[in-house]
Amino acid sequence: MMSRPVLGAGSHKIAAKASAASSAERVRKHFILDTNVLLHNPQAIFKFEEHEVVIPISVLEELDNFKKNNDEKGRNARQVIRSLDRLRGMGHLFEGVVWNEQGGTVRVMRVKPAASFDLDLGIVDNRIIAVAHALNDAGLRTIFVSKDINARVKCDAIGVVAEDFEADRVDADWLSTGFITSRVPRELIDDLYSERQLPISRIEAVPGAIPTPEGEVGSPNERPGILPNQFISLIDEVDPSHTGLARRLSDTDHIIPITGPRKPIYGVIARNVQQTMALDLLLDDEIKLVTLIGPAGTGKTLLAIAAGMHKVFKEERFDKLLVARPIMPLGRDIGYLPGDKDEKLSMWMQPIFDNIAYLLSTRGGHGSSEPDSKSTEQRIDQLVATRKLVLEPITYIRGRSIPHQFIVVDEAQNLSPHEVKTIVSRVGDGTKIVLCGDIGQIDNPYLDASSNGLSHLIERMKGHRIAGHVTLSKTERSELASIAAEML
Repeated sequence: MMSRPVLGAGSHKIAAKASAASSAERVRKHFILDTNVLLHNPQAIFKFEEHEVVIPISVLEELDNFKKNNDEKGRNARQVIRSLDRLRGMGHLFEGVVWNEQGGTVRVMRVKPAASFDLDLGIVDNRIIAVAHALNDAGLRTIFVSKDINARVKCDAIGVVAEDFEADRVDADWLSTGFITSRVPRELIDDLYSERQLPISRIEAVPGAIPTPEGEVGSPNERPGILPNQFISLIDEVDPSHTGLARRLSDTDHIIPITGPRKPIYGVIARNVQQTMALDLLLDDEIKLVTLIGPAGTGKTLLAIAAGMHKVFKEERFDKLLVARPIMPLGRDIGYLPGDKDEKLSMWMQPIFDNIAYLLSTRGGHGSSEPDSKSTEQRIDQLVATRKLVLEPITYIRGRSIPHQFIVVDEAQNLSPHEVKTIVSRVGDGTKIVLCGDIGQIDNPYLDASSNGLSHLIERMKGHRIAGHVTLSKTERSELASIAAEML
């Protein structure tokens, strides 16, 4: 028969306490937080309101190892430690410190290494799970919270309830696409283009024109209607070939027709209606935040960089084009790279160089004021040397204020909600920021389609007057890329 874990001094003699616990105490939940939850969101200890948050002592040891890092995890570890130190001034952490009016507490707890249960206590993760196991054995409502899937599986195997950290998750299946489709009478489409605007009330007056909460677009809890900067594709209810495309102008009750730019943007022309929507948002200076998601080959990054180059180099609306990517390798990392910062960075930024080279040579070179004798590489080097084009990893953006720039953040699906908040809050006066990514391809081991920062940003900024979003679905890179995206 398996012996129960031996509880440490900070456990408050749980077994005896549980036998005499009131009904209210048994209803109260005890959330045991794994280290990865705190590194993902340093405010996680304050997200459980009237319940108790338990921090295993082994988690503090792991935070101590991370606190020296000069990255997002290191900063989050230091923030958690500072929060616990403030709580320590309010009471004894091993007894539990009440931190809000609802009676929510934070407690540090340990299990003696000599304790034995089905998992090897020589492993740090198992010592953390052992704390959850001890609380569960004591008859308390215990929930182990971890972003480590295997740790949650282990807990389930030993009879402990385990969950992912849900505080900043969104429902990826109901994530806004940025547009809706409506079937309307022919005269509405004709009036839209003849009058160059159309009152939303005229569309709402058509039965079924605006999707209901149970419709194919939007969350089940989302009210029907056209949000600011949301697109609407109008289809003639009699003749489906007669269509129109419009966007609700923010702070107004009208939609305006969208036709796309008359001339190519650095040689780029929208190949489908979703790319037309994306270019409309990218070229509108009144919209300061644009999010673009979609599978590989849909043109997210190319459209964003083309619009940025057009706004910076031709219209001169912004001082420079800043392109940033998270340093997140696909597969096994190749280790340290030789050279200075720019030489190291060139490997990570190669996809960006590829897009810029394509726009400067094959596409945007036509009609350029640059001498034809210069190669594409020379033109890129000149833009970098004059600081009109800046390529940086996300790491160097924190702590800065970035005014009058066009910022493109590529592969943003690999960022946590906290990291996205940090990046977007860097935006200064006169700056526009575009975040691109594919929530179906996430390389960060602790993020998924529902918990990544890009999905979080899309959901939270939905309907804001200076924000716009489009989900692109059709691959335009090549016939092979389109088949691969669909079949593989």
